[in-house]
Amino acid sequence: MSFTFSTTPTLRCGAGSIDDLETMAPGLLGKRVALVTDPGIVAAGLLERALAPLARAGIEVSVFDAVVADPPQEVVLSAVSSARAFGASGVIGFGGGSAMDVAKLVALLISGEHPIESAFGVGNARGPRLPLVLIPTTAGTGSEVTPISIVTTGEHEKKGIVSPLLIPDAAILDAALTTGLPPHVSAATGVDAMVHAIEAYTSVNANNNPISKSLAREALRLLVANIERAVAHGSDLDARQNMLIGACLAGQAFANSPVGAVHALAYPLGTRYKLPHGLTNALMLEAVMRFNMPAASSEYAELSVAAFPARVADVCAHDANRLIVDLKDLMQGLGLPSSLREVGVPAEDIESLASDAMQQTRLLVNNPRPLDLQDIENIYRAAW
Repeated sequence: MSFTFSTTPTLRCGAGSIDDLETMAPGLLGKRVALVTDPGIVAAGLLERALAPLARAGIEVSVFDAVVADPPQEVVLSAVSSARAFGASGVIGFGGGSAMDVAKLVALLISGEHPIESAFGVGNARGPRLPLVLIPTTAGTGSEVTPISIVTTGEHEKKGIVSPLLIPDAAILDAALTTGLPPHVSAATGVDAMVHAIEAYTSVNANNNPISKSLAREALRLLVANIERAVAHGSDLDARQNMLIGACLAGQAFANSPVGAVHALAYPLGTRYKLPHGLTNALMLEAVMRFNMPAASSEYAELSVAAFPARVADVCAHDANRLIVDLKDLMQGLGLPSSLREVGVPAEDIESLASDAMQQTRLLVNNPRPLDLQDIENIYRAAW
């Protein structure tokens, strides 16, 4: 067996660990830090949690707080220009997946040696990049440990930049930063992380490996065990920290064993209807898993035991369909919508959505069962 496994070199975990910036930032990021975040972080009063330890360390900070969900290319370039004008020596991404994805590209593109267009795809990015620290405030994307940044490049199109250069130098997983999340955001981002684990485990990518599989199983176990508590009792630091760790493990898994059709079909929903990424993954999960069942039943049965260990003594624990049913029940219990029509997707858009999803070849090739255009239309209809 031959494979490569890469991940963020340093993880600092625990409530209050953002204060470690005071000691780690000067040597790692230098004296002028570009901090990339979004308006929600500012409005929630979280920004000061990052600025205070940096101030104590004597570091000058330039804040770019205009990141939006599914960040368009122009927002990325604006953030790069801001950091370049400031003369940044290092970059911090502070927020959800979009803020962290933009921060990755700021660190990569600030030198101006290579345009963003040349970086799209797998392995096309070129250095150098600035030192980079990522601090997630949601337990979902796992961006803090992945070599991926997603950019909206057209009206309905997302493109990925995939390169080891985008793996940050360090990440901070501080549960105290996530306690203010609304329940529906905690639910959707948590299911997003579950999808990462499931798709990493079943990926047919040549780099799927025992390490990724082990991480995916443990990620799904942690996420399923803690998501209801985290959603219902948002201030529970133990549940919140376990969700962050679960999302991180899932990120490590899919960073090395890439995701498939759930993400490919979710992307057009996000760009076209401005739906949160975690929600679109949740909406597509059941239909894609049912399509994949003929090719992934053994993997789904294994994940069922990992995710719902109380069922190990039950004969149904080894039924691959059990995982689909239990995840559906879990998502409904969390109050997430269960169909595309519930979130306003018109049935007449399905054909064009399928055409958009077919462009996500980087993802579709990893799916355990090959798909054509008609298959994708049928999956959307099943999800509708």
